[in-house]
Amino acid sequence: MRPRPRQRPRPQRTHANGRLAAIALIINAVSVVVLLMMTASPTLAEIPSKGKHSRVDTQQTAQEEADMPRFAEPIANVTVSIGRDALLACVVENLKGYKVAWVRVDTQTILSIHHNVISQNNRISLTYNDHRSWYLHIKEVEETDRGWYMCQVNTDPMRSRKGYLQVVVPPMIVEGMTSNDMVVREGQNVSLMCKARGYPEPYVMWRREDGEEMLIGGEHVNVVDGELLHITKVSRLHMAAYLCVASNGVPPSISKRVHLRVQFPPMLSIPNQLEGAYVGQDVMLECHTEAYPASINYWTTERGDMIISGDS
Repeated sequence: MRPRPRQRPRPQRTHANGRLAAIALIINAVSVVVLLMMTASPTLAEIPSKGKHSRVDTQQTAQEEADMPRFAEPIANVTVSIGRDALLACVVENLKGYKVAWVRVDTQTILSIHHNVISQNNRISLTYNDHRSWYLHIKEVEETDRGWYMCQVNTDPMRSRKGYLQVVVPPMIVEGMTSNDMVVREGQNVSLMCKARGYPEPYVMWRREDGEEMLIGGEHVNVVDGELLHITKVSRLHMAAYLCVASNGVPPSISKRVHLRVQFPPMLSIPNQLEGAYVGQDVMLECHTEAYPASINYWTTERGDMIISGDS
């Protein structure tokens, strides 16, 4: 009998071979996708990616922007003294069918919408010109009117411009916190106080009404800056009228007069201590006194008898 030829053993499938087959399948699939992409119509590659615009889109956007309302100029900041009238101007071009509104920014209060005043404040009014210029009027402004005001156009998104209303207040002396005329004894310390208010905050200084220098802290000065004028060991030389002057750049400046009187005992000076005269001749004896309060002056003899009384 002829021997049977040996049969080669069939290879057994393993998990590794299965993985290789799967990998090959995936590679083939990827190759197909790449091939399709390479053979696709070239027009697909020209589709703009997200966030970019074609030339046609850009031209269309520019045209739409040109057709939208725009502010012709900024809203100018306005400075006005308290009690005066204020005017804020908003100029809008190409408004078309859109509407204009005025808003108080800090309180988010709507003041007007197009032709209508919404605010309950009877000091506020509105005027407009040729559907282009919109004016917000505020009569007899108060300090509470100070702040930002916004002009809005109801586009989507909303467009706006802001302007600031500055309300300035001239200085005013606060009487209840400011010194009045004073009388002090010589040698004491004295302080004169002056309080002022206004906006901006006033600058306060002291000076003598007669323009003479003041002896303050051992130095002769013409002006003392600040609300407080402090004099140590006041003397009769300090007796004068002093002016507290407050200013903040808003006219008018204001001042208050404070008279400082210093009490001191009488001082005598006799120009001629020896006078001669013939018998029967008239003679005048002269004596100068200085005191505060004013002294009572009289003459006596060596025995103490009063011979003259009066002002001299």
